[in-house]
Amino acid sequence: MLDAISLDQLRTFIAAADEGSFSAAGRKLRRAQSVVSHTLANLENQIGVQLFDRSGRYPRLTEEGTALLVQARQVVSGMDGFKSSARAIADGLEPELSVVVDVMYPMASLTDAVDAFRKQFPHTPLRLYVEALGAVMQPVIGQTCRLGISGSMPSVPDGLDAEKLLDVRMVTVAAPTHALALSNGIIRAPELKQHVQLVLTDRTTLTEGATFGVFSPQIWRLADLGAKHAFLRAGFGWGHMPANMVQDDLDAGRLVTLRIEHFQPHTPPIAMFAVYRRDTPPGPAGQWFLDRLKGAYGTP
Repeated sequence: MLDAISLDQLRTFIAAADEGSFSAAGRKLRRAQSVVSHTLANLENQIGVQLFDRSGRYPRLTEEGTALLVQARQVVSGMDGFKSSARAIADGLEPELSVVVDVMYPMASLTDAVDAFRKQFPHTPLRLYVEALGAVMQPVIGQTCRLGISGSMPSVPDGLDAEKLLDVRMVTVAAPTHALALSNGIIRAPELKQHVQLVLTDRTTLTEGATFGVFSPQIWRLADLGAKHAFLRAGFGWGHMPANMVQDDLDAGRLVTLRIEHFQPHTPPIAMFAVYRRDTPPGPAGQWFLDRLKGAYGTP
């Protein structure tokens, strides 16, 4: 009997509970009151539970009915989501969107785009990963992720297309107590080589043998940008950071900018690109997400 419960019965149950009477539920559903009453009576017989107390002028949910109403809403909502997703997929929308984002990408822009995506595509799951260097490209190449947002790796492997999104302003910084922070004017290469440089490390072999903005033989390689940030503030070394991530520290004097010979008049920005396989370009949801990322930060 329980297997024969229909969505129509559950929708009728929800309407009666929400409207407060069988007659009002009938008007909402455009059915006669007798049909509503009969539908609910059949539902109660099938599940062996009385959903409404009919002893008063208006039917009232029983304690059991109140508990089951929550489940009924979940079932109906789930089916509505299933049908919406099925229609969208039939129209060409991706069943889900998986994105790997460079750790250097401005988080305020990313969170804005994610929030907007969840509202625009409520039935399209979004899987998000934050990585650096080759670890952004590898999931796209291996088809684990449909899209990659890459910047800290300057070259794009064969088989991938790239689409410019924005430039991320970079600064070279150290703690105010660091020896380099005490230098006046431009810091020359020999002086840089005397101090530990903090750099991001690649979790993959895609950048093996390559260096990006590394000027010191004394290197601490960190897999996490947050750890690099903390080490810089602690005075363990110097390094390049996204300006938006350290702006509060610069304003408060917890970090200071360094003027180094290689980067004048300022540290070069990092260009962020959307990358995807040529044989699987972004679908409607993916392209919407990319367009949102562009709009959230301004056109480069």
